[in-house]
Amino acid sequence: MDGLSFKFSKKMLFLLFFFGFLISLIFCNFKFVYIFEIEFLEINSNSIIMTMIFDWMSVLFMTVIFFISGSVMKFSVEYMMEEKNKLRFCMIVIMFILSMIFLVISPNLISILLGWDGLGLVSYVLVIYYQNSKSNSAGMLTILSNRVGDVAFLICIVYMLNHGNWNFFSLSGFDKNIISVMVVLMLLAGITKSAQIPFSAWLPAAMAAPTPVSALVHSSTLVTAGVFLMIRFSEFFSSMMFFKVSLLFMSSLTMMMASVVANFEYDIKKIIALSTLSQLGLMMSIVALGFPNLAFFHLLTHAVFKALLFICSGSIIHNFGHVQDIRMLGLVTNQMPKVSICLNTANLALCGIPFLAGFYSKDIILEMYCYSNWNFISFTMLFIATSMTASYSIRMAYFSFWKKIHSKSMNSIFEEKSEISSSAMLMSMGAVVGGSVFSWLIFSSPNSIELFVLLKVLTLIVTFAGGMYMLSVKEKNYFLGGKMKFIFYFFSQMWFFPKISSQIFLNFMMSWSKFSFEKVDISWVEMIGPQGTFKVLIYSSKILQFIQKNSIKTYLFSMIIIMFVCWM
Repeated sequence: MDGLSFKFSKKMLFLLFFFGFLISLIFCNFKFVYIFEIEFLEINSNSIIMTMIFDWMSVLFMTVIFFISGSVMKFSVEYMMEEKNKLRFCMIVIMFILSMIFLVISPNLISILLGWDGLGLVSYVLVIYYQNSKSNSAGMLTILSNRVGDVAFLICIVYMLNHGNWNFFSLSGFDKNIISVMVVLMLLAGITKSAQIPFSAWLPAAMAAPTPVSALVHSSTLVTAGVFLMIRFSEFFSSMMFFKVSLLFMSSLTMMMASVVANFEYDIKKIIALSTLSQLGLMMSIVALGFPNLAFFHLLTHAVFKALLFICSGSIIHNFGHVQDIRMLGLVTNQMPKVSICLNTANLALCGIPFLAGFYSKDIILEMYCYSNWNFISFTMLFIATSMTASYSIRMAYFSFWKKIHSKSMNSIFEEKSEISSSAMLMSMGAVVGGSVFSWLIFSSPNSIELFVLLKVLTLIVTFAGGMYMLSVKEKNYFLGGKMKFIFYFFSQMWFFPKISSQIFLNFMMSWSKFSFEKVDISWVEMIGPQGTFKVLIYSSKILQFIQKNSIKTYLFSMIIIMFVCWM
């Protein structure tokens, strides 16, 4: 029964993909926009309406979600074979997909909230799927980081309620000050969900979830929700320079930080997670530059080859006895040739090698960076991140495929399973042709970008330089000795953002709790409250008891005094 649930879900998702692909061809060609309103309740002049919007962007994104979800379900048939609760896992993943669909097709903030909070809640359930302390702490970090954005989203809903409308496309009729407040709230919600600095620590921690979940979370669902929200709201902050500069600074810094840190990481899933973080920074930065369609284009192409990366890495982890340290891998090509080909294809697409999926979106984004009038700092950070992308991709490929194997002798490496290899091959087709297909659908009549020859080939130059640097370094580590050890530790700890996000605030709260307990709760509050009252009552009762015990002596003494006075 559990196995049938995976197979049925897989078939339904692929059926929805083929149907959605045909519909997206029509919508992208004719630019149709359909808005459906379903009224649930009407009270006096107020009505509760669920609104759904179907335009070329939402239909095309849903098609990609169905394609990736079907491939992930196909991969899960083999990967989750030994799990006891397959049906529960399948239902949770389907809830995750439905939450993302709700978010994509909703222009109404209330219905977006259903998908938004659904993603947050279900992601927490999936991160803690393996019941251990590491998963529990990662799940808590994930949900608490996302709750910051959820609070901003709720405030935005309440703010729009005062103006009688919850649809974001009606913001154009609002006052500019109102739009500014809404943009600030949506910006906070978007950067938390897409793990931009300073909320970046939760994304690598979410790798505690099963690998099929990681393939969904880091490709087309959870982390892209923030980018998609920014794309939807981009027209409202296009004229607000402060917000554009703030978003550009945060996204550029995130992009450079993630790409550099990935070169110091040894967990294969965290390397891919950091590459996701870097690409999310690239998408956010191009939104800040004012090109939301380019950001959406890269979002689609990135979703395909990133899901392929996770499927291939999950296959390697599964066959190597759940070993995720790349130093323990090696010579994967001998045992898993198909998966190795697919992983190399995804790596090359990530680097932007012509003419794979990543090239079409990444190259045009970098050219638009060169073409636009923005500061040199963000330009430099962008090309450093591009060079480091090739560096950590080559590093991961070297440790996985070319280096001698260092796994334990008791590990037995199995041959490729048909479900895993077929899902990887299916996704690799998207990684090869996805860029050209999406470019034809999104940009029916593209404009040429005229640049100097050096700027035109600058992307390929920095990519090649990053790859050659890593090939020359390989396993050598120049940062282990002397004063440079701190630099290695600084980068390997993700610029200390996990400590800043969790441990510093935790230590502060614990020390403040201890201080308030010792100095307030069990000190003067007790003395003023119950303990003080108790002592006053005890003292009063002692006085009364003293008077009662000595009452006869007092009476006799008083009588003698009175008689003496009378006698005198």
